[in-house]
Amino acid sequence: MRFLILISFLSIVFSLTGYGQTVGLMQYGQGTEDGYVLFAPLSSTYTYLIDNCGREINTWQSNQSPGASVYLLENGKLLRTGKTNNQNFTAGGAGGIIEILDWNSNVEWTYTISDSTQRQHHDVEYLPNGNILAIVWDLKTELECIQAGRDTSTVPGELWPEKIIEIRPIGIDSAEIVWEWHAWDHLVQDFDSTRNNYGVIADHPELIDANYLGTPAVSNSDWLHVNAIAYNPIFDQIVMSNHRFDEIWVIDHSTTTIEASGHTGGNSGKGGDILYRYGNPQTYDRGTANDRVLFNQHNPNWIPPGLPGEGDIIIFNNGENGPNAYSTIDQITPPIDGNGDYNLTGQTFGPSALTWQYAASPLNSFFSSNVSGAQRLPSGNTIICEGANGRFFEVDSLGNMVWEYVNPINQNGPIQQGGIVNGNSVFRCTKYPEDYTGLNGQDLTPGDPLELNPTQTTCSIITQTEASSLIEETKISVYPNPAKGVLTVERPTNHGVLQVTIYDISGKQLANRTLASGNYRMMIDLASYPAGLYSIKLSNGYDTQASMFSVIK
Repeated sequence: MRFLILISFLSIVFSLTGYGQTVGLMQYGQGTEDGYVLFAPLSSTYTYLIDNCGREINTWQSNQSPGASVYLLENGKLLRTGKTNNQNFTAGGAGGIIEILDWNSNVEWTYTISDSTQRQHHDVEYLPNGNILAIVWDLKTELECIQAGRDTSTVPGELWPEKIIEIRPIGIDSAEIVWEWHAWDHLVQDFDSTRNNYGVIADHPELIDANYLGTPAVSNSDWLHVNAIAYNPIFDQIVMSNHRFDEIWVIDHSTTTIEASGHTGGNSGKGGDILYRYGNPQTYDRGTANDRVLFNQHNPNWIPPGLPGEGDIIIFNNGENGPNAYSTIDQITPPIDGNGDYNLTGQTFGPSALTWQYAASPLNSFFSSNVSGAQRLPSGNTIICEGANGRFFEVDSLGNMVWEYVNPINQNGPIQQGGIVNGNSVFRCTKYPEDYTGLNGQDLTPGDPLELNPTQTTCSIITQTEASSLIEETKISVYPNPAKGVLTVERPTNHGVLQVTIYDISGKQLANRTLASGNYRMMIDLASYPAGLYSIKLSNGYDTQASMFSVIK
């Protein structure tokens, strides 16, 4: 793209004329991958495609908020999940509707999977043959749980284990189920020898412990809470993210539905059993809590052929909640051979070390307690959705941030630039290259930024030399930097009112104070500010400047 914002987070000065921005484009630096970003705010009925400048390329309107995921298909259609009003299944990520829209928001196909015994949720996956994989809650009664060997004193009543179904769209509102996989067909339990599935857990890493409850222990019917699904066309396999087990699972899709219900058949010869699992070996009694490496993860996906790291799996590792919580992006190289078979590393499934990881500095400056995702791009960059905060950013292979954007849409519509940001969470974002087939023939003329009152300098070239000279002209000082205890704002003249606003690194406003006409100096108490990077915006009503400062303890 021809417009760049050149920003260094290591410099004191990083932007001019209205950085006080809290939404929209925050950074656009050299090395950003050309392309367009698709996302659907969870509290909105709209889906957006924006360019690297945060400008609207296309918007789709739907009749319901997203069930979670959205995709732009290679045929230019939008594949979208939608939320039904089903009070039988009310856990997070609930959907129920799958629909395909054209570029102008016309619904070309819609299908509902939502009734008293099932409900689609979280994610879908479009297959090369035009069929669609869907994650579906599959109700089991308390009697069925008892017969399967569940200890129903832990979670009384019904359970909602998962099924994965493959549907073939028909007409405008119908579909045929052509393949199914049920977690309930692949259980093992050591609780009741008189019931089904009895065996030694550690002897069956290919099966699901019917009484594993997760950490913290699940206390409701949503036992597994699978939150993402992806497909590998090379080996005809499916990877899913099991939130409650803190694991990812791989299963064989080459089976028939009958084979998928058993333990033989398919390319693997193992039917619908788990071929590979990673993240938490205590789930199959071959490890302890100290061996757990995934925490509430989302969006495992295979890096496609031709991209750096091809064949590896990239995972958004959300992390545990707590005062020092942080997230990471983990890339693993599964122990797989050329036939698609996986091997144990000793007693557990490896790898024992990551191939690549992104972690922020400081660690807790990047955290999403739920939702979120990550995608490898052709250049080797990785685009990350910090979903709970509606924040998207792109990093290069060394972990340097080159692009950053904050979703400016919540339940009330567009957010005012510089205003308070809340309710802007996003399940996931996806970046499509400029030459993506699904964009062929579409009008890609950029419109305005999505936020209200957008910053006028969005996507203008701002060099550090220009910013430094303009700040020198105003001669307003912000010191010391780094600061410990107190930050001072000082000006040599007393012309007019000076507005002083402080933001944390995510763009959240922390303070807004006024230096009145006639006063030369303001002292700001930093005692309550954690160590880290902050921005300060100074505005006199005619001009605005911003700089970065760090707090040390």
